[in-house]
Amino acid sequence: MTEPFILQARNFYEQQAHNRRMTLVIMSGFVLLFGAIGLGIDYFYLGVFEEGFVLPPVSTIAVVMSIAFAVGCFNGGSSLVLKSTEAVQADPIHPENQRLLNIVREISLASGLPVPRVYIIPDDDPNAFATGKNPDTSSLAVTRGLLNVLDRDELQGVVAHEMSHIRNYDIRLMTTVAAFVGIIVLLSDVMVRGLRFGGLSKGRRSKSGGSLGALLFILWIIVMIFAPLITRIMAMMISRKREYLADASAAELTRNPIALANALSKLENASAPTKSIKQGVAHLCVVDPAGKSFNEKEGFWAELFSTHPPMQKRIMYLKSMAYQKSG
Repeated sequence: MTEPFILQARNFYEQQAHNRRMTLVIMSGFVLLFGAIGLGIDYFYLGVFEEGFVLPPVSTIAVVMSIAFAVGCFNGGSSLVLKSTEAVQADPIHPENQRLLNIVREISLASGLPVPRVYIIPDDDPNAFATGKNPDTSSLAVTRGLLNVLDRDELQGVVAHEMSHIRNYDIRLMTTVAAFVGIIVLLSDVMVRGLRFGGLSKGRRSKSGGSLGALLFILWIIVMIFAPLITRIMAMMISRKREYLADASAAELTRNPIALANALSKLENASAPTKSIKQGVAHLCVVDPAGKSFNEKEGFWAELFSTHPPMQKRIMYLKSMAYQKSG
């Protein structure tokens, strides 16, 4: 029972600074990955360096484009995420939406944060996520199913959880990662298709470095093929570490850890996946949109490919905050 409390040893100011640094690290890694793929094309396919060093055209274009992508994802990633879920802004004319808007304003006041824009996702499976560049530009989205399943206290707990992600600047880091995962998946797919349709033999002919060149070529191919998997695993690892902290911060904001524990229990029992939320942005959600069947799996591989920590552990830690036994 020590993991969440170890995470709390870093206060939210330190957490914000850490997330800002991590965002820069991930953006830099994204640019380097694009540059490495472009360099491979220049070296193995175009033979750019055979006559000495020249400015590699594909690498240069790749780096420039990746920087533009990075800036675009940083500034507009949240709108892309919301658009992918078909979310619409909450209309206060509906009683359920008004209840949600009132709760968001309450938690915003308690946390000292600006009121985020609130969206409704037309999906009957209960789920929620927050996104944005910073608290001033943040958005909070919940599914229609979440409003139907949870009572007011439970909904308050989920909103507080997502507002904690906003307060800790998790949203900046996770939104950037979500956008990068999508771009890298697209890039890798294009490159692998190019290799499949005749590029591989040309690449073999253009190598002149003997065994070292062959090794570098193999490593380059592996990077292209496994880049989407590696980026997704990174996103999952980053997400899992932040869920416990967001749960604890939500309990602090509401002074009612049992409400969030009850909400998570209801969400765990929702067997259907959240179809409106793609797996590329699953790490943003309060629970994995893949559904209960995936979340019940245990072991090293299940945890490696899971975007969230085990639900029963989260519930147990929340109940321990209220001095209740789980079960």
